[in-house]
Amino acid sequence: MVAKSLDNAWKARREERFKRWLSPDVKFNDSKAEALYKERVTRFIKAIKLEEPDRVPVMLPVEYLPAVYAGSSLKRVMYDYDELKRAWLLFLHDFEMDSFLPPSLVFPGKVLEILDYKVQKWPGHGLPDDAPSHQFVEGEYMPAEDYDALINDPADYLQRYFLPRSVGALESFKKMSALTPFVAIPVGYVAQFADPEIRKAYETLFEAGQEAVKWAMAVGEISQIGLASGYPSIWGGMSQAPFDMVGDFLRGTRGIMMDMFQRPDKLHEAMARLVPVAISDAVSAANASGCPIIFMPLHKGTGGFMSNKQFEEFYWPTLKEVMMGLINEGLVPLPFAEGNYEPRLEIIQDMPRSSVIWFFEHMDMAKAKKIVGVNTCIAGNVPVTMMVTGQPGEVKEYCRKLIEVCAPGSGYIMTAGAWMDIGNPENLRAMMAAAKEYGVY
Repeated sequence: MVAKSLDNAWKARREERFKRWLSPDVKFNDSKAEALYKERVTRFIKAIKLEEPDRVPVMLPVEYLPAVYAGSSLKRVMYDYDELKRAWLLFLHDFEMDSFLPPSLVFPGKVLEILDYKVQKWPGHGLPDDAPSHQFVEGEYMPAEDYDALINDPADYLQRYFLPRSVGALESFKKMSALTPFVAIPVGYVAQFADPEIRKAYETLFEAGQEAVKWAMAVGEISQIGLASGYPSIWGGMSQAPFDMVGDFLRGTRGIMMDMFQRPDKLHEAMARLVPVAISDAVSAANASGCPIIFMPLHKGTGGFMSNKQFEEFYWPTLKEVMMGLINEGLVPLPFAEGNYEPRLEIIQDMPRSSVIWFFEHMDMAKAKKIVGVNTCIAGNVPVTMMVTGQPGEVKEYCRKLIEVCAPGSGYIMTAGAWMDIGNPENLRAMMAAAKEYGVY
């Protein structure tokens, strides 16, 4: 499934996925909702293909804001799925938008509790009850000497090494033997499940799984209501840069930065091993959702973390390989260039025409339009500080200037530099108003 170069049929596969995105398996509320849905999806498709839509499309920069907007809190909606539905459907009802993001990143608090999940803090668990967001807890969950085990079998490594270190309820998995018993009668392999601690871990997994299904049903219901009301999702799956897969969850920032100097060959080998994993997971998610856009948050490639030389050696090759693999499957990568990617513009422009949406946070958008935007769609980048604390008039004027710079010739999607968890909801309406007033082609 890995694609270092594209075959001649990738655009045809993408067209088939676009057709499915345009015609979801849902019963629309009425003919008006169906017409608006197709109008909105077409707006995004044309921007991606560098064709002029009716106007600039908008991704409202919303993550957990619906909870606060509804008078609730992130803590409450993480545990009360009826409240989760109430908050997100109120937001859906009250705001005009081109796309709707269901609360798939509002993780179920009870599941995290059951598992004793150590890689995140959330309201009431390591953070104040009124905290508006989660907090990632970075750690060195993979010591350097474990590289060979990861490279040999990533799935086995994650179950027997990573999970026991990052999920308290699964600590006993470290006692298990390898999950590849290629023998005729795997009696020894099966016998380990009589261990009381291993059995308890699996029972806990079953309990967490039942709770996770309740959460997934609520999120799925919200998503279906959004679709039926005429609002498409802007992404149907997620993926990552292999450098981040190793650095975020396994080695930690300090560990992976040291590895670039002390064991570069092992780092390269591990990242290459994870490329097909990153592609196949995203393809499966897109196949299930029907939306061909794959969101890719990029964490450690920003300017300041590494030089351009290091970026070209360690970060970009496997990220590009993942993106090319997704494109070859007819999908559209949406890499979110967190931080400052201005030093990387000349490097990341090396992608097939109209194949990607580059989403920028801190960026000279005129420069991005000139270097990257001539070849691929770009998105961004109203400062999130302005969206949270600014006034609607200020936001609308900023959006007007962005449209003047980024919209000519198509290939621009308006959004902020990051998502809002709190702030002035009227600024969202100002963003939509700017697109409708100034972004018409």
